[in-house]
Amino acid sequence: MHIHPLITDSASLANLCARLAQADFVTVDTEFMRESTYYPELCLIQIADVNEAAAIDPMAPGLDMTPLLDLLTENEDVLKVVHAGGQDIEIIYNLTGKTPHPLFDTQVAAMALGQGEQIGYSNLVDSWLGIQVDKGARFTDWARRPLDARQIEYAIGDVTHLAVIFPKMLERLRKTGRGVWLDQEMERLSDPANYANDPDQAWKRVRISGRKPEVLGRLKALARWRELEAQGKDLPRGRIVKDETLGDIAGHPPRKQADLAKVRGLSATWASNDIGGRLMAAIEAAVPLGADELPPRDDRKPGLGKDGALVADLLKLLLKIRSRDIDVASRLLARSDELEALASGVRTGLPMLEGWRFDQFGRDALDLVEGRLGFAVKGGKLKMTRTEDAA
Repeated sequence: MHIHPLITDSASLANLCARLAQADFVTVDTEFMRESTYYPELCLIQIADVNEAAAIDPMAPGLDMTPLLDLLTENEDVLKVVHAGGQDIEIIYNLTGKTPHPLFDTQVAAMALGQGEQIGYSNLVDSWLGIQVDKGARFTDWARRPLDARQIEYAIGDVTHLAVIFPKMLERLRKTGRGVWLDQEMERLSDPANYANDPDQAWKRVRISGRKPEVLGRLKALARWRELEAQGKDLPRGRIVKDETLGDIAGHPPRKQADLAKVRGLSATWASNDIGGRLMAAIEAAVPLGADELPPRDDRKPGLGKDGALVADLLKLLLKIRSRDIDVASRLLARSDELEALASGVRTGLPMLEGWRFDQFGRDALDLVEGRLGFAVKGGKLKMTRTEDAA
């Protein structure tokens, strides 16, 4: 594989992208910094096919990134391969309002091949290629220039190894018939809705006890205000106001701006400055949360009751047995909230009751809660056993 020098000019990038546009797939990775910003700061993009690989410096003066971004988001003929690519996809979305498509995530694929819930890149490379990845440059300040040869080599390795692993992984998926299992997961990963930071939904990330509509209404208004402040200043949310303080203010709102000086976690200057005024305006504009927006009661197993909670625990045991038997990560088959919903009587809208998940797990899960399936110990191993249909 030909490794290019670091690309810093528009002509070289355009020529590279023109060639890669003819490939069946490209592997993609990014290096970024986000410790002191709201939006991740893109510092490097690595890309490869089976013939060539390059690192691109998006911080290079005058570099036109359009050919690369078009390749990633507009070219439907080239599959984009990532590993644990959520943050990489987020960066592309922030730049373009679009996500790479079509998409293939090798971490998700590894789940279908029995390689655990979230295998790391270095372990993936070791298991498929027997290569130990040099982790020496993991903590590089990627925003600092110039980058040295070792840093660039480390970064490009993230896509060159993946370009070798992906065809092997694809072949194994074909042999096992599990490739179709991943179609829905890959489409979900590339859904732009997953990467849009909607200020009106920001309150759902803040943990707060209780379900009082007026408190949650204030939390929603405050979280929206914080999100807009963070976006506008390009600062992490916690640099504006920490979650704990936001929750405290929602539960015990100050009556006037001067009272902000008494709020733990806020600067005393907020009692008289503009940002404090905007915070108070958010509180004053808040309305109680509607019944349709209220979160489920915080019983961890909402609506289950004691017996339902036991059924949910049995379903989790079934999930462990089934994932062990077919050698697949349990999280790919079903999630805890789905199991609890099934135990509480829900029979529609659950992914595990549709498609391949139903065939591999959902049917047995349904039979268990409806009395057609039970547990037995055979040869020292916990197995499932069929019972008579429930009356």
